[in-house]
Amino acid sequence: MVDCRCVGYGEPALEYLSRYLYRGVLPDNDIINIEENSVTFRYLDSSTNTKKTRTLPTLEFLMLILQHVLPTGLQRVRDYGFLRGQAKALRVRIQLLLLNVFYQTPQATVTIKTKAIRTCPCCQHDMACVGISRPR
Repeated sequence: MVDCRCVGYGEPALEYLSRYLYRGVLPDNDIINIEENSVTFRYLDSSTNTKKTRTLPTLEFLMLILQHVLPTGLQRVRDYGFLRGQAKALRVRIQLLLLNVFYQTPQATVTIKTKAIRTCPCCQHDMACVGISRPR
């Protein structure tokens, strides 16, 4: 059985997952003190958006960290397509296209490229290309 009720737009889940998008669970510089039986670390309390410190027994600290280790075969979320780091020019192009759509700015005149017209040196009429032959 699956509970499929609508619970909103998923903003809390997105906020939670965004913290683990690029970095690990706890940076090394947030671990303040390691003793024989306890670990003191600093973390960001999401409800008040303030930094707090917490001391836990070593095994409990390790269990909290290991909850965030991905199972074998799964990968962290990465950016693909136009969200990848090297696609800045593509993102700018998409933004400009979207601005044109939303604000309906007048389109710039499109220049139509025409084929070069060659004239016959004898009769001065237009010549048509009927084929290209290459030496073997």
